[in-house]
Amino acid sequence: MGQSFMEKIALLSPEEKAAILSDLDPEILLWDWHSWARPEQQAPEGDWNIWIYLAGRGAGKTRAAAEWVRETAKYTNTGQRRFALVARTAADVRDVLVEGESGIMNVTPPSERPLYEPSKRRLTWPNGNTATCFTADEPDSLRGPQFTHAWGDEVAAWRQTPDAAGMTAFDNLRVGTRLGANPQIMITTTPKRVPLLYSLLEEEKKGKKVVVTRGSTMDNSGNLSSAYLDTILGVYEGTRLAKQELYGEMLDSIEGALWTIEMISKARQNVLPPHTPLRVIGVDPSVAENPRDSCGIVVVASTADRDLYKRHAWVLEDATIHGSPEVWANKVVEMARRWGAPVVAEVNQGGALVTNAINAIDPNVKVFEVHSKHGKQLRAEPVVLAYEQERVHHIGYIAELEDQMTAWIPGEGKSPDRVDALVHALTALLIKPPKGFIGGKLTAKSPAARRLPSFRGGMGGRSGGSRVFKAN
Repeated sequence: MGQSFMEKIALLSPEEKAAILSDLDPEILLWDWHSWARPEQQAPEGDWNIWIYLAGRGAGKTRAAAEWVRETAKYTNTGQRRFALVARTAADVRDVLVEGESGIMNVTPPSERPLYEPSKRRLTWPNGNTATCFTADEPDSLRGPQFTHAWGDEVAAWRQTPDAAGMTAFDNLRVGTRLGANPQIMITTTPKRVPLLYSLLEEEKKGKKVVVTRGSTMDNSGNLSSAYLDTILGVYEGTRLAKQELYGEMLDSIEGALWTIEMISKARQNVLPPHTPLRVIGVDPSVAENPRDSCGIVVVASTADRDLYKRHAWVLEDATIHGSPEVWANKVVEMARRWGAPVVAEVNQGGALVTNAINAIDPNVKVFEVHSKHGKQLRAEPVVLAYEQERVHHIGYIAELEDQMTAWIPGEGKSPDRVDALVHALTALLIKPPKGFIGGKLTAKSPAARRLPSFRGGMGGRSGGSRVFKAN
């Protein structure tokens, strides 16, 4: 990528630097973004509706967007510009977009700084222009307000769960940014293999007023410590994670992963249909008091066909949380009460701890314990088959769960907590209900029994013979 004006000056001789800087006011230069910004950090020219700054972590995306908001808000006609500031959570909006080191308040000189009223979620500039803070986790909050401009941060990580009308947070943001002669949305995000991002990139190709700027962590190396760069490159260089998180590349499907984004997207739906009476919460517990892994918590619904192979299931929510047994047990109980659902939990490691932790909070929550006798891949394969048959539907886009599903390679990396919880839930509904769970019976005549995948080796290679499945 190109260099900023100040980066070019830094390469000059001391005499040349002195000659150029002697004509510049240091105070003005300090706040002049155009002098410090690299070309890709500056808003594109021309008629655009959405500008996507797609780059690796630490590339300077937040600073670029905050400066764009600052520059756009300087518009002198009082109160004619209204901004929406949207991140995944309320804390993200406050701590990154508004108050962060590269956030709006810190990149703005005192004479131009807006009044920030956290209780009203509002910023008001001296000229009357305003910005309102929103969280993408509450798509309904973006229904109704109107804007001239918007900044959506880390859009690829937003929960794309639709509201009652089938609109996601981004849908509502896009519809609501409609005021003025040229409404504009800036998106800052690290790339992820999500349908929304693919859709926007397709719009760019078709010339639909979507402009994409790309960048990497290395573009901003002048503002990052050498110790940091040495560490992250030493750990991640040459990996797929580095391509995505550092170099800002959109990755293809991962060879060896059991799921692909295409497999999930084929059966995706926006609304849970009626006649889905069965509910279950899959739990993959973390039993340590200070766990390294999260506790997977995934909510699934299904039809109640007596023959399991006829059932369809809907993945409703990923409520995975990191914390001690007390923390995740409270979350599990919250989900059980919200959805009126029993729990299916793996107890290989925790034994009675899992049930006791949940029932200590609410003894009315029914917990079905499952003991995993086979490896993670063998447990997952019948579930993958159900996805291939388009019998499993995700309601909206469930970002972190789908990212783990499409990135996990059996036998590699850490335990996939979200995937394990998903597999427990779907196994209970579609494959083999735990003892005492009200469900159907998988008969020997069913296609699912005949088509269960054969055993695979630890690295994904197939071995001979058919898998034997016994239904209870």
